[in-house]
Amino acid sequence: MSAHDDEDEVAGVVAGVVGGIALCVAAVYFSAGPSPGLPQATAAVSDIAPIGEPLAKVYFSVDQAVFVDEDNLVVLRTKQVLADKPAAIVLLSGFHDASGDPKHNADLARARAASVRDALVAGGVPAQRVKFRRPESTIGSGGPEQARRVEIRVQ
Repeated sequence: MSAHDDEDEVAGVVAGVVGGIALCVAAVYFSAGPSPGLPQATAAVSDIAPIGEPLAKVYFSVDQAVFVDEDNLVVLRTKQVLADKPAAIVLLSGFHDASGDPKHNADLARARAASVRDALVAGGVPAQRVKFRRPESTIGSGGPEQARRVEIRVQ
């Protein structure tokens, strides 16, 4: 084995160690952030109390926050009600159940509300008329699918 081969081997080991450290730092940095793959609700959360029954409820699959095309009727319905109430706002409440990691559940409820907001805005609802409530946990009766929802109120 020549001295040149030893230098190549040392350089490879050093590069591997530096790369491993970089991966560890990246993992720690990104694990402290929001849950990966979930859209984030960037609008401020309001303390507006929900009034009356929801106009609509959008249900989601387990651990998902994807608004599906089949729910586009709620966008049209929301736009119609807003057209009749020019001073009204849309209040979105994301729900989750009490099982699992509370932070992940709250992030998921926020992401579901953000997904509904994005669909409403894409459908023509002015973004400034859409407000978020804090994520809420469902307790009591009803199946687990009841926890995987966003309620839409126009008030």
